[in-house]
Amino acid sequence: MSDSVDTSQGLPSNPEKATLEGKNKFLGFWVFLGGETIMFATFFGTFLGLREGTAAGPSAEELFSLPLVFIMTMLLLTSSLTSVLAMFSMKKNNFKTMMILTAVTVVLGLAFLGFEIYEFVEYVHHGLGYTTSAFASSFYTLVGLHGAHVVFGLCWFITLMIRYSRTGGITLTNAPKFYLASLYWHFIDVVWVFIFTVVYLMSIGGA
Repeated sequence: MSDSVDTSQGLPSNPEKATLEGKNKFLGFWVFLGGETIMFATFFGTFLGLREGTAAGPSAEELFSLPLVFIMTMLLLTSSLTSVLAMFSMKKNNFKTMMILTAVTVVLGLAFLGFEIYEFVEYVHHGLGYTTSAFASSFYTLVGLHGAHVVFGLCWFITLMIRYSRTGGITLTNAPKFYLASLYWHFIDVVWVFIFTVVYLMSIGGA
């Protein structure tokens, strides 16, 4: 528990794992991410198996816009960097900077979602509906699932920011929560890098 750690001289160097509760949450979350990895791997495999099934609908080469997807990728990668910096600030017990960087992470994530919604609307406008073809269904399912994870991650960050904005500091109670939210966000970013490579680059390149 948090009261078993002496904080009279300030927080420990790794406040997110300074208590038994924090360590257990950290371990349990890695198990959770393992399950998430298996789930996404399944959907990646499904997409690879169905991506040639365009039926009478448009293909990836006809629709995908690499400049747009590149911008989306840069937004997420930058948000991952700001999240890392936020955790560095947490370890230095700089609550204000951590909150600012977390807010920047949220803004970048929202921008990514805006571009993704725009992307989907454009594809539908050009004839790629969810039921248009096997390719369309597998594409929207995989990328949409990732988008849902982005929404959840943003809600997690926002909830933590609202809940602890009045505490004025980092504690052994809230440190693990911010750390796990950041870890989840990095996982989302890694998944997107695979989506960018497998779904977009390989599809356009004909690999």
